[in-house]
Amino acid sequence: ITIFGFHIVENGREWSSPERMTNSEKIDNGKDNERTMLLYSAWSALLNGSANWDNEYVRKQLNRSGMPKGPHLENCKLNVLTKVCLDSRSENGSFPPWMMRKHSPDRYPSSRDGTILEGVYPPWIRGSDEENYPFTRKVQHDIWINQHPSNCSDPNVKFLVADWERQPNYGFGAQLVAMTGLLAIAIKEKRVLVTNYYNRADHDGCQGPDHARWSCYFFPETSPECRDRAFELMQRREAWEEGTVIGKENYTSREMWAAKIPRIWGEPWSYMQPTTEINGSLLFYHHKMDRRWWRAQAVRYLIRFQTDYTCSLLNAARHAAFGWEAARMVLAVPEDVRNEPRSEIEDIVWSDHRPWMPRPLLSMHVRIGDKAGEMKVVEFEEYMHLANRIRQQFPQVRSIWLSTEMQEVIEKTSLYPKWNFYYTKVSRQVGNMSMAAYEASLGRKTSTNYPLVNFLMASEADFFVGALGSTWSFLVDCMRNTGGKVMAGYLSVNKDRFW
Repeated sequence: ITIFGFHIVENGREWSSPERMTNSEKIDNGKDNERTMLLYSAWSALLNGSANWDNEYVRKQLNRSGMPKGPHLENCKLNVLTKVCLDSRSENGSFPPWMMRKHSPDRYPSSRDGTILEGVYPPWIRGSDEENYPFTRKVQHDIWINQHPSNCSDPNVKFLVADWERQPNYGFGAQLVAMTGLLAIAIKEKRVLVTNYYNRADHDGCQGPDHARWSCYFFPETSPECRDRAFELMQRREAWEEGTVIGKENYTSREMWAAKIPRIWGEPWSYMQPTTEINGSLLFYHHKMDRRWWRAQAVRYLIRFQTDYTCSLLNAARHAAFGWEAARMVLAVPEDVRNEPRSEIEDIVWSDHRPWMPRPLLSMHVRIGDKAGEMKVVEFEEYMHLANRIRQQFPQVRSIWLSTEMQEVIEKTSLYPKWNFYYTKVSRQVGNMSMAAYEASLGRKTSTNYPLVNFLMASEADFFVGALGSTWSFLVDCMRNTGGKVMAGYLSVNKDRFW
């Protein structure tokens, strides 16, 4: 079985060490070690859909019904069912039951009159108001309402339909930045943004109606009813002439990439808490603060809920990185406690907690390669200097989730034995080649899936070290500043751009 680089020979009971740490914890020998390998193998097989439960050894040692749940794994199908309910109006047009976001779908009240929305904000925002950018809850609430009108067939509802940017030199980050501009235009003109072709989802991993669509990875930006209505209007000449539907061709490149920020919420960027440090000093003000604030809001909305496909990718990544440790922890719980039936607090309250990962976790994105043509690149040693500064303040930090396109960076992790490094196993660059050429060498599916996993894992980490001149680091920071992480701060190795 191979999942994100972890190779297991199940029947022969041989396991190869995952490519995840340079300073792995010592693993006990004997029976405990054997059971840990067995549980890890069983979880791997379940994720891969290839568990051989007829295997006599597996059947004797760990039967399926009694297999402990992996604390690092999500129930993707149940999560999607819940999120669909939280992202949809009812048949009578009332709002989703956001107040009941911790309940399973079968526990939602059958009648939704919309009154529960008063004072309740979107469930994809975590943390207090002080732990996010100003007005994050209010802005997410209002964007969702703009994108989900109660009646998409109302003649007053207008649409902006746009493909995602698809030039070879536009990476995932650049495509997101472009779409945040289009969403700003839609909000300002009171239009519903509808995305169409997404080239990064044009591969065999994205099936059915989600093929070549953003909805392969994340919930669509609008409702199915509005999407269908927009595509219907696109077939009518009069709808274009009357401006009921327009495309991104109606705007210049500058209008899209440097779109004017919606001002309906005032200027909340003018009183953002400074949390970005460069060269030992906090960045208190720069002339792109409005753009930084808005792009954070737009990215958070577009990535508010994951699909089953994305959830499965994250399960595989977490398992390859943290699964062994999770198995050891689970098996350390007394067997009589593990076998107790689940209670309501587990199903209703604790089920809302995010999957386990070793915390505190520091995320680091090291961008070198061809980026030297756009910004001052900094070697890995400088990133680690900032990581050690974080560790000086928080001595318990010893784990790093590392994302980089350069093989030399991975090799240098061996120079830091006091840190645990986790990273996805993928072919990386040796030498200096363009990002477009590198992604082409990986293929569309891999070149989308593995960066996306790194992006989401980075947004969940407790601390972050990156490069302010990197679009990718900027977008990770956007997710963190609208995901309850704003007070964790952001340490940057350079100050080439402020966005």
